[in-house]
Amino acid sequence: QVQLVESGGGLVQPGGSLTLSCAASGSILSIDTMGWYRQTPGKQRELVASTTRGGRTNYADSVKGRFTISRDNAKNTVILRMDSLKPEDTAVYYCNAEGIMTLAKYIYPELWGQGTLVTVSS
Repeated sequence: QVQLVESGGGLVQPGGSLTLSCAASGSILSIDTMGWYRQTPGKQRELVASTTRGGRTNYADSVKGRFTISRDNAKNTVILRMDSLKPEDTAVYYCNAEGIMTLAKYIYPELWGQGTLVTVSS
């Protein structure tokens, strides 16, 4: 069974930095896209950043220049480095993976992590 396990959330002051990590566990052959979404109460989950297996990245306009996404295809991990954090970045951050192929050639269309809370406050 494939799972996404996140780590790295917490409390940080405005202007500070935080790094989120997500590891996909299981007998994985490949993952097409990995990314991070975030959600605040009463709002829809929104894309923060994503990266394809080939390294193409996509960022929400609100985080461009402040957040950096990277992945290690061999380890099936994705990292979100968040700099210059603002109070409006406060949210539950979810790791997402699409097109997960296992060694048994089974494909998971999409998986989500359990979420990790990021709070930006003084």
